[in-house]
Amino acid sequence: MTDTMQVFDRAAKRRQRRRAAALAGDHDFLRAAVADRLLDRLDDIKRRFPLTLVQGCDGAWLQPHLAGRGGIETLVSLDPVASAAPLHVVGDEEFLPFAAGQFDLVIALMNLHWINDLPGALIQIRRALKPDGLFLGAMLGGQTLTELRQAWLAAESEIEGGVSPRVSPMAETLDGAALLQRAGFALPVADSEMLTVTYGDPFRLMQDLRGMGETNAAAGRRRGFTRRATLLRMAELYRQRHAGEDGRIPASFEVITLTGWSPHESQQKPLRPGSAAHSLAAALDTVEYPLGDRTGPRR
Repeated sequence: MTDTMQVFDRAAKRRQRRRAAALAGDHDFLRAAVADRLLDRLDDIKRRFPLTLVQGCDGAWLQPHLAGRGGIETLVSLDPVASAAPLHVVGDEEFLPFAAGQFDLVIALMNLHWINDLPGALIQIRRALKPDGLFLGAMLGGQTLTELRQAWLAAESEIEGGVSPRVSPMAETLDGAALLQRAGFALPVADSEMLTVTYGDPFRLMQDLRGMGETNAAAGRRRGFTRRATLLRMAELYRQRHAGEDGRIPASFEVITLTGWSPHESQQKPLRPGSAAHSLAAALDTVEYPLGDRTGPRR
């Protein structure tokens, strides 16, 4: 971990999440929507999960969203924010305090996009799972807040003659599947969905981001106060470029969902090359020509 590039200021992110915890009920609509979509995937898996770990929220918050589904029996939560949940660990997702092979299911809800060493965090999650254990994760992707990002870049460049990172860098969907495979997960899948929320003005959006604990925590962010002229110009450009006919502005949130299994001998494995019982040519009712044979018809 000491050799990992520090993209994010983890101490700042912990402060933001603690501050947001007191306001969560007023700003939790995005996390709640993502949680419901993520947990819907458990409906298709007919098995029990006696011991489940959730990261990114406390078990008391997640419990109403479970509504008895998914075969989850005992829920342990890990988050930097203290909680009154009965089985809650105050800890850091970059350093999981659990022995190997403890959990049947691990859920990471809207927290992985703030991890400096994402490959290392996924490896720790895989190690914490029992063989044939399931991992479900949801994180914000690279197209998130693209409208806000564009408006800030244009305003800063125009008013201040330079730019600074205002919206944190995030992974792309293709990165997700590769990271799962690199971390040793079997049957890795990554997909994305774009959720759009509309606002009356950009300041209401930024208020929600603060209430979610999703404000900027990039290590290279500007630490001083934002100039009033830059802030107002950002809001003006946001409206000019993105407002709809009703005057409301969109805010895009790309949600990347990750699914992977801890390896087990009972899982499906790809067939050995050349072991197929039927040829593609037979299925297509055509003639198969060996590689390098140029005597067949040309098209």
